Amino acid sequence: MSIITLTTDFGTKDHFVGAIKGTIYSELPNARIVDISHHISPFNITETAYILKNAYKSFPEGSIHIIGVDSELNEENKHIALKLDNHYFICPDNGIISLLASEIKPEKIVEINIHDRISTSFPVLDVFVKVACHISRGGTLEVIGKIIPDYKKLVELQPAISADGKTVQGNIIYVDNYGNSISNINKKLFQEVGKGRDFEVIANKYVFNKINAKYSDIIDFSVPENIRQKDGTRLAIFNSANYLEIAIYRSNLNTVGGACSLLGLNYRDTISIKFC
Repeated sequence: MSIITLTTDFGTKDHFVGAIKGTIYSELPNARIVDISHHISPFNITETAYILKNAYKSFPEGSIHIIGVDSELNEENKHIALKLDNHYFICPDNGIISLLASEIKPEKIVEINIHDRISTSFPVLDVFVKVACHISRGGTLEVIGKIIPDYKKLVELQPAISADGKTVQGNIIYVDNYGNSISNINKKLFQEVGKGRDFEVIANKYVFNKINAKYSDIIDFSVPENIRQKDGTRLAIFNSANYLEIAIYRSNLNTVGGACSLLGLNYRDTISIKFC
């Protein structure tokens, strides 16, 4: 039986997550449910997309991913189910899929049309769960919706390249648990545009001339430990997801602080790379 994952902004204080799991188990007693996160910032689509893009590939092919962020059904926010990279995603059509599908085109997309049989103010529970259980039993997407050609694009998830090819401009799309500020500029784009040229990374008033391979690259281990650079040094790095990140070495939001607080790099702030 396929794994069913849950990604929501519901938190864990209220009954929502428990009700979703209970309903899945009522329909599929042998279900395997995995929480990716329930602590997405409320209604934050870009944060959801970033977390899900970097989590889903670790699951087996055929896994089913329920996404419950900004999921209320209305004229501008339809519900869709799709197959992408041999995984299934059930979510609102609000741009969440933009980052996931930036490099891999969905194999099939349907607009879910079972709502006329269900009146609900909790679509993740009453609609998305039913769709997930249907797919888990081997059901096809066409049964629960009509095929559509595309999904809603979220422009802010995509960096822009200047006409002369000398500048890539992006935005901070996620601040992690350490306060590191992560942009929408990935290593592949950096290499394609940069072609080995010298560069400057400009983030707020800070300039970086080097992008590190790992956080500890900024430490000179050849000098005695008592005179090495201390915690709190700023750096640029391509993180484990290959996205450009501005970080503070050994940051801690409760003590040293993170890039978001110390450097003033928060969600949607601009970051750019200028090539020589």
